[in-house]
Amino acid sequence: MADLSRKQCNLIKSLFTRHGRRKTGLCVCEGVRCCAELFLAAPELVKFTVCVDSFQADFLTGEVFRVAEHEFAKLTSTVNSQGILVVAARPEYKGVKPEDDFILALDQVGDPGNFGTIMRTAKAAGLTEIWFTAGSVDPFNDKVIRSAMAAQFSMNLQVFDSLEYLAEAARGYGYRHFFLTDPHQGQSLYSQAGLYKKSVVIIGSEAHGVGSLAGADRVTIPMPGNFESLNAAQAATIFIFEYVRRIST
Repeated sequence: MADLSRKQCNLIKSLFTRHGRRKTGLCVCEGVRCCAELFLAAPELVKFTVCVDSFQADFLTGEVFRVAEHEFAKLTSTVNSQGILVVAARPEYKGVKPEDDFILALDQVGDPGNFGTIMRTAKAAGLTEIWFTAGSVDPFNDKVIRSAMAAQFSMNLQVFDSLEYLAEAARGYGYRHFFLTDPHQGQSLYSQAGLYKKSVVIIGSEAHGVGSLAGADRVTIPMPGNFESLNAAQAATIFIFEYVRRIST
């Protein structure tokens, strides 16, 4: 069995930085469940796996490097490592599917936990399309991958410099209706009949809210408890599963 080279070690360490991921087009997936999901969803993206000597799993295929625990600890970003990481390529954008009723868009969602949870929820609901604006966290950040449980490897992701550019691209695919989620004003999502009909639903961060977009309608989540706001992941989950409810009834 070949040994992990110094070059490969340096590559892994570089992938914990945005610059390293952009330069190589690669990322790191860590943990048993995340890596298993990656192998299940997109095995063709896997470049190689590094695990501790004692690690065993049925899903392992391809090039596998086994190292001592103290050597593995130098490569991982987690304190309590599960003894496996995978270096994988970022998936290429495949284009919007004609059957996609709506695009979920994230505007400057910078929290890794929120972004990851949104992708995990979207995948659970059968969605494939998530677009986001510059200022959002990198969806292939290692923390986002863990939070998403590697859902991003089977999602269609696109980044845009602004909401205006995002809207222009969406119109090119035939999406004509845009909805800005707002905690304080707008029509209730439960009574907005056109919410998921060739539309783009835009979620903002809790810190900054959602940006402005000419021609967009504001839509809100009713909160009888008179609470200030929900975080981005909570709001997105409600919008996503309202869509599931509508297509299921």
